[in-house]
Amino acid sequence: MFVFGALLCILVFAPCSSAQESVLTLDPAQTKIEFTLPATAHTVHGRFKLESGEVHFDEASGKAGGAIIVDATSGESGSDGRDKKMHQEVIESPKFPEIVFTPEQVEGSISPQGTSQIRVSGMFRLRGQDHRTTLTVTVERAAGEHLRVATQFSVPYVEWGLKNPSTFILRVDKAVGVEIHAVGQLRSP
Repeated sequence: MFVFGALLCILVFAPCSSAQESVLTLDPAQTKIEFTLPATAHTVHGRFKLESGEVHFDEASGKAGGAIIVDATSGESGSDGRDKKMHQEVIESPKFPEIVFTPEQVEGSISPQGTSQIRVSGMFRLRGQDHRTTLTVTVERAAGEHLRVATQFSVPYVEWGLKNPSTFILRVDKAVGVEIHAVGQLRSP
């Protein structure tokens, strides 16, 4: 009986060893998603808008979830004709109105102060197709639980099956550079 009582006390009063899930919520109003596409005559610059972004991750195991959702219909480069072609022929935003990154694993940790660098692996859904991707992300602590997050990466859109918008006269790269700067709030249990 004593053993059972001791075991019960240990189970009731022992510290919980369950996962410590943290949640990073990105602020769409303070997020910039910019793209660059080198071309023969000039480089095309443009932007997209963040629809929503929330990343859940277990600090001990690195397991992650949530979604970062970009409004594909918001893409603009400053040229109506070029944007029309991008939306109708390349990313097909009327049919696929969201670009989604679903995190699955986080490597590294966010420092209690200063700047940290982590790697986030997951699925990048573009035009209805999933592509495994790993992003290197710089995280800077701002005031309190506010974080500044930045990453840059290349999207090999031609390799991923999207149409190359090059013409006989105008040639563009087969990959587009993406740079993201965001502000978010980190909540921990």
